[in-house]
Amino acid sequence: MRSTYSAPRRVAVVGAGMVGLSTAWFLQDRGVEVTVVDREGVAAGSSRGNAGWLTPSLSTPLPDPAVLEYGIRAVLSPASPVYVPPTLQLDLVRFAVSFARHSTARRWRRSMRALAPVNRLSLAAFDALRDGGVTGETYAAEPFLAAYRREEERRVLVEELQHVAEAGQDVELDLLTGEEARRLEPALSEEVGAAVVLHGQRFINPRVFVQRLADAVRERGGQIRERTPVTRVVDRPDGVRLLGTAGDVGRFDAVVLANGTWLGELARPFGVRTLVQAGRGYSFNIPVEHLPAGPVYLPAQRVACTPLGDRLQVAGMMEFRRPDAPLDPRRIQAIVDAARPMLRGADFSDRRDEWVGSRPCTPDGLPLIGPTTSRRVHVAGGHGMWGIALGPVTGRLVAETLTTGRTPPELTPFDPLR
Repeated sequence: MRSTYSAPRRVAVVGAGMVGLSTAWFLQDRGVEVTVVDREGVAAGSSRGNAGWLTPSLSTPLPDPAVLEYGIRAVLSPASPVYVPPTLQLDLVRFAVSFARHSTARRWRRSMRALAPVNRLSLAAFDALRDGGVTGETYAAEPFLAAYRREEERRVLVEELQHVAEAGQDVELDLLTGEEARRLEPALSEEVGAAVVLHGQRFINPRVFVQRLADAVRERGGQIRERTPVTRVVDRPDGVRLLGTAGDVGRFDAVVLANGTWLGELARPFGVRTLVQAGRGYSFNIPVEHLPAGPVYLPAQRVACTPLGDRLQVAGMMEFRRPDAPLDPRRIQAIVDAARPMLRGADFSDRRDEWVGSRPCTPDGLPLIGPTTSRRVHVAGGHGMWGIALGPVTGRLVAETLTTGRTPPELTPFDPLR
């Protein structure tokens, strides 16, 4: 006799970043009682210092052939946009080898086809949050500029965007000369000789948005328990128990692990073998004479600039390192050295909120979303640089999976047991 699926009534979400809180909100939308627990607090991890881009056209797999072009000597340099410190840490060595193996054009295109369906749904998920009462704002990124020194440098991004379009996404762009780019955005310096304008993108202030999302979860009756580290998940006949440093955190009908870089520690007993490595990013904010109207991307330097309030947030770097390692001032200086020539009227001496955070990265560049060997233990993480952009659509699809017992086809490539 075929068993019927019993939807959970009480669900715990481990992790209070964009992915975890979005999952909690969409579960509430389906009538589920939720409790969110976090080792620190709301937006305390990689959600806090993120560039805040909602850019389906740029939400692409992190392992790509350009990474391999840096070469071994380059990635070992603290000034490199992609940095792997010399290490004997076995997991990091394994991750780096697997990451390099996936950094081919063929595998990138295959991963891009997997990401395209969720990218197409990503902005609509933000609209659903807004329509449901979440007061965090999204802003139209008009213009969204990618700036280069020379026209030939631009070719890499243009070809990548062609592949994104071939994967089934809408991509609308214009190509500009340096002079045209400066007329559109006076914050660009004379060093800029070519640019790409992307249309249909958005951005947010990630720290504010995630806090507003947390407020909405609380207003709907959800609990958010901060400074509550979870060290173990136990699947028992009477439910899933969360155990922490202070003892029993609680019993629930199901749990969603959305705890970023630390996802693997809790998910491994449930068959999740894919390594989740901290890909640390750095950011700070500065004053500028002319605040850009929208985001400015410096692809060759791998630097992202976002107007937040009355200052410009400057973010960049991909540093594969332990998540608890201290901020490395050399990485901040590398961003300064890379961005300064490309911007006009930017005061890099007045830096505030210097920050480092750990993006959860997988070797194949695809997130881990869905049920594990236990249908009561689900994971939602490993989004790399795109946890902000893909957090709401991830939450919506995870909530659908948990409440119906059926995994949406969009999540098939992200099977945590792959």
